[in-house]
Amino acid sequence: MGVLGQDVAEVRAWIDAARRVVALTGAGISTDSGIPDFRGPQGVWTRNPEAEKQSTIRYYLADPEIRKAAWRGRLDHPAWDARPNCGHIALAMLERRGKLHALITQNIDELHQLAGNSPEKVIEVHGTMRRVMCWECGARAPMQRALDRVRAGEEDPRCRECGGILKSDTISFGQSLVPEVLERSMQCAAEADLLLSVGTSLKVYPAAGVVPAAKQAGARIVIINAQPTPFDAIADAVLRDPISELLPQICGSS
Repeated sequence: MGVLGQDVAEVRAWIDAARRVVALTGAGISTDSGIPDFRGPQGVWTRNPEAEKQSTIRYYLADPEIRKAAWRGRLDHPAWDARPNCGHIALAMLERRGKLHALITQNIDELHQLAGNSPEKVIEVHGTMRRVMCWECGARAPMQRALDRVRAGEEDPRCRECGGILKSDTISFGQSLVPEVLERSMQCAAEADLLLSVGTSLKVYPAAGVVPAAKQAGARIVIINAQPTPFDAIADAVLRDPISELLPQICGSS
Protein backbone atom coordinates (compact mmCIF):
# COMPACT_ATOMS: atom_id res chain seq x y z
CA MET A 1 0.00 0.00 0.00
CA GLY A 2 1.39 3.41 -0.93
CA VAL A 3 2.51 5.56 2.02
CA LEU A 4 2.00 9.27 1.46
CA GLY A 5 4.83 11.18 3.10
CA GLN A 6 7.01 8.06 3.47
CA ASP A 7 10.15 8.98 5.36
CA VAL A 8 12.76 10.19 2.86
CA ALA A 9 15.55 8.54 4.83
CA GLU A 10 13.87 5.15 4.43
CA VAL A 11 13.53 5.56 0.68
CA ARG A 12 17.16 6.60 0.50
CA ALA A 13 18.10 3.45 2.43
CA TRP A 14 16.17 1.37 -0.10
CA ILE A 15 18.09 2.99 -2.95
CA ASP A 16 21.40 2.55 -1.13
CA ALA A 17 20.63 -1.15 -0.78
CA ALA A 18 19.36 -1.60 -4.34
CA ARG A 19 21.53 -3.06 -7.08
CA ARG A 20 19.36 -2.41 -10.14
CA VAL A 21 17.35 0.81 -9.95
CA VAL A 22 15.18 1.60 -12.96
CA ALA A 23 13.87 5.15 -13.24
CA LEU A 24 10.80 6.11 -15.24
CA THR A 25 10.57 9.85 -15.84
CA GLY A 26 7.87 12.11 -17.23
CA ALA A 27 7.33 15.79 -17.89
CA GLY A 28 7.31 16.67 -14.19
CA ILE A 29 11.07 16.27 -13.87
CA SER A 30 11.67 18.93 -16.52
CA THR A 31 9.27 21.63 -15.31
CA ASP A 32 11.96 23.08 -13.01
CA SER A 33 14.12 23.46 -16.12
CA GLY A 34 11.46 25.74 -17.61
CA ILE A 35 9.73 23.18 -19.83
CA PRO A 36 5.98 23.13 -19.16
CA ASP A 37 4.19 19.82 -18.89
CA PHE A 38 1.17 18.98 -21.03
CA ARG A 39 -1.67 18.03 -18.70
CA GLY A 40 -0.84 19.82 -15.44
CA PRO A 41 -2.70 22.91 -14.21
CA GLN A 42 -0.44 25.14 -16.33
CA GLY A 43 0.17 22.52 -19.00
CA VAL A 44 0.49 23.30 -22.69
CA TRP A 45 -2.69 21.44 -23.59
CA THR A 46 -4.56 22.63 -20.50
CA ARG A 47 -4.07 26.24 -21.57
CA ASN A 48 -4.51 25.59 -25.31
CA PRO A 49 -6.41 22.39 -26.12
CA GLU A 50 -6.04 23.07 -29.87
CA ALA A 51 -2.28 22.62 -29.53
CA GLU A 52 -2.81 18.91 -28.89
CA LYS A 53 -3.67 18.51 -32.58
CA GLN A 54 -0.06 19.37 -33.42
CA SER A 55 0.95 16.20 -31.57
CA THR A 56 -1.72 14.01 -33.18
CA ILE A 57 -0.39 12.30 -36.29
CA ARG A 58 -3.60 12.27 -38.35
CA TYR A 59 -4.12 16.01 -37.92
CA TYR A 60 -0.44 16.77 -38.48
CA LEU A 61 -0.24 14.84 -41.74
CA ALA A 62 -3.59 16.05 -43.10
CA ASP A 63 -3.49 19.79 -42.36
CA PRO A 64 -0.68 22.09 -43.56
CA GLU A 65 -1.88 24.83 -41.20
CA ILE A 66 -1.38 22.56 -38.20
CA ARG A 67 2.12 21.73 -39.45
CA LYS A 68 2.92 25.43 -39.89
CA ALA A 69 1.74 26.14 -36.34
CA ALA A 70 3.85 23.24 -35.08
CA TRP A 71 6.94 24.59 -36.81
CA ARG A 72 6.35 28.06 -35.35
CA GLY A 73 6.04 26.48 -31.91
CA ARG A 74 9.27 24.54 -32.36
CA LEU A 75 11.20 27.72 -33.14
CA ASP A 76 10.71 29.15 -29.66
CA HIS A 77 10.34 25.96 -27.67
CA PRO A 78 11.74 26.47 -24.14
CA ALA A 79 13.73 23.23 -24.41
CA TRP A 80 16.35 24.89 -26.61
CA ASP A 81 17.47 27.07 -23.68
CA ALA A 82 16.69 24.60 -20.91
CA ARG A 83 19.39 23.14 -18.71
CA PRO A 84 19.25 20.03 -16.51
CA ASN A 85 18.01 20.75 -13.00
CA CYS A 86 18.94 19.09 -9.71
CA GLY A 87 16.55 16.23 -10.38
CA HIS A 88 18.24 15.31 -13.66
CA ILE A 89 21.66 15.64 -12.06
CA ALA A 90 20.62 13.36 -9.17
CA LEU A 91 19.74 10.57 -11.62
CA ALA A 92 23.12 11.05 -13.31
CA MET A 93 24.69 10.67 -9.86
CA LEU A 94 22.74 7.44 -9.38
CA GLU A 95 24.37 6.12 -12.55
CA ARG A 96 27.84 7.17 -11.38
CA ARG A 97 27.21 5.23 -8.17
CA GLY A 98 26.62 2.12 -10.27
CA LYS A 99 23.00 1.84 -9.13
CA LEU A 100 21.12 2.79 -12.30
CA HIS A 101 20.13 -0.17 -14.44
CA ALA A 102 18.12 1.88 -16.95
CA LEU A 103 16.44 5.26 -17.29
CA ILE A 104 13.14 4.99 -19.17
CA THR A 105 11.88 8.44 -20.11
CA GLN A 106 8.69 9.70 -21.68
CA ASN A 107 10.43 13.04 -22.23
CA ILE A 108 11.78 14.19 -25.58
CA ASP A 109 14.11 16.96 -24.35
CA GLU A 110 17.35 14.93 -23.87
CA LEU A 111 18.02 16.69 -20.56
CA HIS A 112 19.00 13.37 -18.99
CA GLN A 113 21.86 12.99 -21.45
CA LEU A 114 22.85 16.63 -20.94
CA ALA A 115 22.93 15.99 -17.19
CA GLY A 116 25.45 13.17 -17.68
CA ASN A 117 23.44 9.98 -18.07
CA SER A 118 24.94 7.63 -20.64
CA PRO A 119 22.92 7.45 -23.87
CA GLU A 120 23.13 3.66 -23.55
CA LYS A 121 21.24 3.83 -20.24
CA VAL A 122 18.50 6.16 -21.48
CA ILE A 123 15.48 4.59 -23.18
CA GLU A 124 13.49 7.29 -24.99
CA VAL A 125 10.06 5.72 -25.41
CA HIS A 126 8.63 8.80 -27.13
CA GLY A 127 11.70 9.73 -29.20
CA THR A 128 13.56 13.04 -29.25
CA MET A 129 12.65 16.55 -30.34
CA ARG A 130 16.29 17.23 -31.21
CA ARG A 131 15.98 15.27 -34.46
CA VAL A 132 13.66 15.62 -37.43
CA MET A 133 12.39 12.68 -39.48
CA CYS A 134 10.68 12.26 -42.83
CA TRP A 135 7.33 10.51 -42.65
CA GLU A 136 7.81 9.15 -46.19
CA CYS A 137 11.38 7.86 -46.40
CA GLY A 138 12.43 7.82 -42.74
CA ALA A 139 15.47 10.07 -43.24
CA ARG A 140 16.65 11.73 -40.03
CA ALA A 141 18.64 14.90 -39.41
CA PRO A 142 19.31 17.41 -36.61
CA MET A 143 16.20 19.47 -35.81
CA GLN A 144 18.15 22.72 -35.91
CA ARG A 145 18.78 22.32 -39.64
CA ALA A 146 15.03 22.26 -40.29
CA LEU A 147 14.48 25.18 -37.92
CA ASP A 148 17.07 27.21 -39.83
CA ARG A 149 14.96 26.66 -42.96
CA VAL A 150 11.85 27.86 -41.11
CA ARG A 151 13.69 30.97 -39.95
CA ALA A 152 14.69 31.56 -43.58
CA GLY A 153 11.03 31.59 -44.63
CA GLU A 154 9.92 27.99 -45.24
CA GLU A 155 6.66 27.62 -43.32
CA ASP A 156 6.34 23.86 -43.83
CA PRO A 157 9.77 22.49 -44.84
CA ARG A 158 9.77 19.22 -46.76
CA CYS A 159 12.30 16.38 -46.86
CA ARG A 160 15.24 17.21 -49.13
CA GLU A 161 15.66 13.52 -49.93
CA CYS A 162 12.15 12.71 -51.17
CA GLY A 163 9.89 15.74 -50.64
CA GLY A 164 7.94 14.02 -47.85
CA ILE A 165 6.44 15.60 -44.75
CA LEU A 166 8.91 16.33 -41.96
CA LYS A 167 8.09 16.01 -38.27
CA SER A 168 10.03 15.86 -35.05
CA ASP A 169 11.44 12.39 -34.37
CA THR A 170 8.94 11.84 -31.60
CA ILE A 171 5.98 9.53 -31.10
CA SER A 172 2.79 11.48 -31.81
CA PHE A 173 -0.68 10.44 -30.68
CA GLY A 174 -1.91 7.77 -33.05
CA GLN A 175 1.63 6.69 -33.90
CA SER A 176 2.94 3.33 -32.72
CA LEU A 177 5.89 3.07 -30.37
CA VAL A 178 8.99 1.35 -31.68
CA PRO A 179 8.48 -2.30 -30.63
CA GLU A 180 12.14 -2.84 -29.75
CA VAL A 181 12.13 0.22 -27.47
CA LEU A 182 9.00 -0.94 -25.67
CA GLU A 183 10.35 -4.48 -25.31
CA ARG A 184 13.59 -3.20 -23.83
CA SER A 185 11.66 -0.98 -21.38
CA MET A 186 9.57 -3.89 -20.13
CA GLN A 187 12.61 -6.16 -19.89
CA CYS A 188 14.52 -3.61 -17.80
CA ALA A 189 11.48 -3.10 -15.56
CA ALA A 190 11.32 -6.85 -14.96
CA GLU A 191 15.01 -6.84 -13.96
CA ALA A 192 14.69 -3.96 -11.45
CA ASP A 193 14.85 -4.41 -7.72
CA LEU A 194 13.58 -0.84 -7.26
CA LEU A 195 11.57 1.24 -9.70
CA LEU A 196 11.56 5.00 -9.27
CA SER A 197 8.66 6.72 -11.06
CA VAL A 198 9.31 10.45 -11.27
CA GLY A 199 7.11 13.24 -12.54
CA THR A 200 4.71 11.16 -14.60
CA SER A 201 0.93 10.86 -14.31
CA LEU A 202 1.24 7.15 -15.22
CA LYS A 203 -1.80 7.55 -17.46
CA VAL A 204 -0.05 7.20 -20.82
CA TYR A 205 0.36 3.64 -22.06
CA PRO A 206 2.23 1.55 -22.80
CA ALA A 207 4.99 3.39 -20.91
CA ALA A 208 2.99 3.38 -17.66
CA GLY A 209 2.92 -0.41 -17.86
CA VAL A 210 6.50 -0.64 -16.62
CA VAL A 211 5.27 0.08 -13.06
CA PRO A 212 3.04 -3.00 -12.66
CA ALA A 213 5.62 -5.03 -14.61
CA ALA A 214 8.31 -4.13 -12.07
CA LYS A 215 5.96 -4.75 -9.15
CA GLN A 216 5.01 -8.18 -10.49
CA ALA A 217 8.70 -9.04 -10.76
CA GLY A 218 9.21 -8.19 -7.09
CA ALA A 219 10.65 -4.67 -7.25
CA ARG A 220 9.94 -1.98 -4.70
CA ILE A 221 7.98 0.90 -6.25
CA VAL A 222 8.64 4.54 -5.31
CA ILE A 223 6.39 7.16 -6.92
CA ILE A 224 7.34 10.83 -6.87
CA ASN A 225 4.65 13.03 -8.39
CA ALA A 226 2.76 16.15 -7.39
CA GLN A 227 -0.62 14.62 -8.25
CA PRO A 228 -2.07 11.17 -7.46
CA THR A 229 -1.41 8.40 -10.00
CA PRO A 230 -3.34 5.20 -10.79
CA PHE A 231 -0.57 3.13 -9.20
CA ASP A 232 -0.20 4.89 -5.85
CA ALA A 233 -2.00 1.99 -4.16
CA ILE A 234 0.61 -0.58 -5.21
CA ALA A 235 3.60 1.65 -4.42
CA ASP A 236 5.84 1.07 -1.44
CA ALA A 237 6.26 4.84 -1.08
CA VAL A 238 4.51 7.87 -2.56
CA LEU A 239 6.26 11.23 -2.23
CA ARG A 240 4.81 14.62 -3.19
CA ASP A 241 7.79 16.87 -2.43
CA PRO A 242 9.30 18.92 -5.29
CA ILE A 243 11.30 16.61 -7.55
CA SER A 244 14.40 18.81 -7.83
CA GLU A 245 14.61 18.94 -4.02
CA LEU A 246 13.73 15.33 -3.31
CA LEU A 247 15.81 13.38 -5.85
CA PRO A 248 19.19 14.73 -4.65
CA GLN A 249 18.23 13.63 -1.11
CA ILE A 250 17.41 10.05 -2.06
CA CYS A 251 19.89 9.47 -4.91
CA GLY A 252 23.05 11.09 -3.57
CA SER A 253 26.22 9.22 -2.69
CA SER A 254 26.00 7.16 0.48
